[in-house]
Amino acid sequence: MTVLVNLIVTLGMLYVVPAGLRLIDPVRFGRTARLWPLFAAPGALCLWLPRGAPATALAAVYAAATLALAVRAAVPAVRAAAPAPRAPGPALRGTPGRGPGPAEVAVLTALVAPSVAGTALVAERAGYRLFGFDLDILALTVPHFHFAGFTAALVAGLVCRASADGALARWAAYSVPAGTALVLLGYFIDDWAELVGAVTLTGGMWAVALLTWRDLRPGAGARDRVTGALLGCSAVVLVATMLLALWWALGEATGIVHPTLTWMAATHGLGNALGFGLCSLLAWRRLTAAAAAPAPVTALPDRTEIPA
Repeated sequence: MTVLVNLIVTLGMLYVVPAGLRLIDPVRFGRTARLWPLFAAPGALCLWLPRGAPATALAAVYAAATLALAVRAAVPAVRAAAPAPRAPGPALRGTPGRGPGPAEVAVLTALVAPSVAGTALVAERAGYRLFGFDLDILALTVPHFHFAGFTAALVAGLVCRASADGALARWAAYSVPAGTALVLLGYFIDDWAELVGAVTLTGGMWAVALLTWRDLRPGAGARDRVTGALLGCSAVVLVATMLLALWWALGEATGIVHPTLTWMAATHGLGNALGFGLCSLLAWRRLTAAAAAPAPVTALPDRTEIPA
């Protein structure tokens, strides 16, 4: 299981996070995305070293980058949510005090999630049972908050912005961050609290899958079969992997037969990382590139060219 988890985490560190930052805002986070591998490489390297001071130091480099990203994302959000000073005249949309919308909440969750993974990584590499958690749980927290935290919340936010189904899209954008937070909270309470988080997160992720399959895949597939196939794969895989997550959480809470952590890493973890996370990011990169591409020109009889 260790080798598989390390490969999944390496993918999350070196590709998923910088690719996601470019999707969030290529201007604001473009430089961060370009520099990210410099900090992610030590984090990935530490996974393959034995626990100890060298591995902990390398993990701390990556954790520092994740914490800096979280602060950079949180500070503007706090300022935007602060009450605006009273002034004569009507309030303008987008002024402080309005608060973030559902898509913004999802994206903010995505930007903060790697810091949880980075903190868990430092503790696990140091052999320190942070908050009393077993080292295996800390090790699995790292991929969980790269994919169930960062990738899932980011895709929920992107889908919320692009989907025409406002109510379901808002539910997805709110419930994925809420479910992620509840699962984390469940670590500190008990298995039943974690089950509540798993149910909430699964509901949000299934909403993302439905919106992707129903609203986004047909139009994208009509223009580009590869993009449509990637979106379709991410939606189908998400249904199966989150069903496994529900099964595991229910088993932990009730004691019924359920998959082991090793089996979950090989199925739920690998499926979420490749089938959902990677396919989703590749599809959204293609959608973004297509939207940014210049429109083709159509020749008129008088040889004048205008955008089609």
